[in-house]
Amino acid sequence: MMYTMRITFLSEVIMDPLTMPAWAFSSALWTRVAARSMWKPVVCTILMCVTSNLMCVTSNIMASETDVPAKQMFASHCMKCHSDANAEGGFSVASLTDDFHDNQNREKWLTVFDQLREGNMPPEDEPRPPVKDVQNVMNWISTKAVEAERVRRETEGRVVMRRLNRAEYANTVRDLLGVDVDLSDLLPPDTSTNGFDNNAELLHTSSFLMRNYLDAADRVLDEAIANEPKPWIQKKRFDIREEKSVKATGSVYRHTDDGVAIFATWESANIRVTMWNFRSHVRGKYRFRISGYGFQSEGKPIAFRVTAGTLKEVTEERLVDYFAVPADKPTVVEFTEQLEPENRIRILAEGLPALPPAVEKIGADKYTGPGLVIQWVDVEGPILESWPPPSHKAIFGDLEQTRISPERFEVVSSQPMLDAERILRDFARRAFRRNINDADIQPFLARVKSKLDQNYSFEQAMRVGLKGILVSPDFLFLREQGPKLDDFALASRLSYFLWSSMPDEELFQLAAANRLHESDLLREQVERLLSDPKAKAFNTNFTGQWLSLRAIDATLPDGTLYPEYDDILKTSMLKETLMFFDEVLKNDLPLTHFVSSDFSFLNARLAKHYGIPGIEGMEMRKVTLPSDSHRGGLLTMGSVLKVTANGTTTSPIIRGSWVLERILGIPPPKPPLDVEAIEPDIRGATTIREQLAKHRNVESCASCHRTIDPPGFALESFDVIGGWREQYRATGEPREVNGRRVRFWNGPAVDPADTLPDGRSFRDIDEYKKLILEDKDQLARNLTEKLLAYGTGAVPSYVDKPQIEAIVDRLRDKNYGFKALIHEIVQSPLFQSK
Repeated sequence: MMYTMRITFLSEVIMDPLTMPAWAFSSALWTRVAARSMWKPVVCTILMCVTSNLMCVTSNIMASETDVPAKQMFASHCMKCHSDANAEGGFSVASLTDDFHDNQNREKWLTVFDQLREGNMPPEDEPRPPVKDVQNVMNWISTKAVEAERVRRETEGRVVMRRLNRAEYANTVRDLLGVDVDLSDLLPPDTSTNGFDNNAELLHTSSFLMRNYLDAADRVLDEAIANEPKPWIQKKRFDIREEKSVKATGSVYRHTDDGVAIFATWESANIRVTMWNFRSHVRGKYRFRISGYGFQSEGKPIAFRVTAGTLKEVTEERLVDYFAVPADKPTVVEFTEQLEPENRIRILAEGLPALPPAVEKIGADKYTGPGLVIQWVDVEGPILESWPPPSHKAIFGDLEQTRISPERFEVVSSQPMLDAERILRDFARRAFRRNINDADIQPFLARVKSKLDQNYSFEQAMRVGLKGILVSPDFLFLREQGPKLDDFALASRLSYFLWSSMPDEELFQLAAANRLHESDLLREQVERLLSDPKAKAFNTNFTGQWLSLRAIDATLPDGTLYPEYDDILKTSMLKETLMFFDEVLKNDLPLTHFVSSDFSFLNARLAKHYGIPGIEGMEMRKVTLPSDSHRGGLLTMGSVLKVTANGTTTSPIIRGSWVLERILGIPPPKPPLDVEAIEPDIRGATTIREQLAKHRNVESCASCHRTIDPPGFALESFDVIGGWREQYRATGEPREVNGRRVRFWNGPAVDPADTLPDGRSFRDIDEYKKLILEDKDQLARNLTEKLLAYGTGAVPSYVDKPQIEAIVDRLRDKNYGFKALIHEIVQSPLFQSK
């Protein structure tokens, strides 16, 4: 197998590097791995090298009889390229020391180990060191590294104290107080590493962030505590014909007997239906019902989208969702949306072929093309379960309120300190996610008493105590004591893994009874959490970062090169990936589906983009893919292909690196600083393969490109927006296509064929997927590492490799089921320990 050396290392070297069997490094095996290794990083990535500056290091490396051969290997095979300030790849061996307790130095040595293990160095045209010398050096590195990491973990644990990230904080206050508050303006995005923004080592806390936490606590308490009279409920039907945004005559509108027909949409010209007669009077959830149908559409449904916001600026408008209504049959679509005060909604028809000037030239009354009729819009809101709302009762229970002004109420108490202690004790238990004692509650109770002594009202004093809890380290951080997590810490780790939020009451009760560590019961809880609607956070947050889906809007495709790209296509792409991920998880399908699958989730818009016939309507549904569709799995989904390209061109380097890092788990090293970037030729005179050939013919670049380029070339059959292509699009003189002015022509032919570093060749993406499916263990290994990094807040290290291999071994017997992998991770010591 292509990863023989990797597996040997994982199962034997780290566990006992000094007793590794000799056959593992037989010359035949070494030769095979060197020839078939899937991963050969660039020459710039260092090997075991030494200079005069490191003679002290080499003297400490080998205190055995192998000392002299090893030193000879270093001097013979490394000094030539890595011995001065101009060392290849920007690396000089002088940066290495024998201090393995230094994290950066240890990582450099482990990179050396990887290069030795994979047989990437010295370069193929240089003499190879004796296998025995390589084995001795690898044993020394692994022994020293494991020893240093174990010492570190004895004092620090694997995961340092972790702060809640922005998404976790928002979800936690939602579940703690029952309020859904937008805090994005107060809490900045968190730093991401290895693809995830919940890495404990990077979740720093500054004075600026603490000030924002104080403001955030005020905002969520203001939302949770009901001080105003019960808001009036708006319930009204709006006739679209009465909206001022719809002109009575001309333009693209035609008034019908039961509504208004819209024949075109042009946002820049403000041709859209805006509900100016409606506005939300208070913050809350509002229910909308829109009745409409396709008009003159020859039996085909018509799509439209709904946006919400103040609608004064484009930046103040957000997408609610896309909908579709059938032809000639009035149909009601219904949705509920959280609105801020003074919000409105807007309706925009989608996919209508005509541009406004064409309709206006004919006249809307005479136009015979397809359109959308909107009849009416029902609005009800805010929707209230009770008053005071559940969020208020979650804090104060049944304590009475008194009116202190015509428009303001406050909670009162006849025994303030007793009620304060009861409220704070219960609130702190849930906020701190554990049992609490008198010492935990005393500082906050003292603050309440101090404010009461200063003649603060009971509610005002309580706000001070509650705010103190919300900015306490016990709330903002996950306190995980080791070496083995207690049941409360395990409950939090599990809920933040699968819900990105705090444990619920059932998890609290099991933790209080010290039962959560029971294997069967823990398995039941994983099933329960995954079946809960809050598990949507796992789908959204994990896939959004693992697959880079959060970057879907980082680039905007050139409208003249890719005029078919629009928001409805983008939204459909994202839905496809999220629904596919959920389907694989829910049904415990083999994780090989992430590479190749015979089904996906499509609607008419996405099916048209993929060239798959027979799909109508906006509703996403599970579809069996035609065998010749070239689709199936994550690699060929529009969302992934969109985020791995810029708005104009594709790059095999970017896409190839993405596949190696996100799917195969063998990330390429960073390129040398002096490497020139490849400028794409959008005129079509030179293909990307011809441009990359210049790099592949340079020895300092060839090793890297031999590994990165193949998966990138396999994906060259897909353009910037994930459409299938056999020729590149090249810029040219403007012309009109389907009523749009474009400037692209068919350029050179796409060549997706290539050869892997181990010599296996493929002709296209279909054959490439078959090749990487030959090593299912590596797919499982990669996803295990990604899930552990996301689920625990710490990236697994080399010390964890044996446990990761044990998970992969067990998963192999379970047909590589994705849900089975989740269970194996939760049951593992890595997940249940600090």
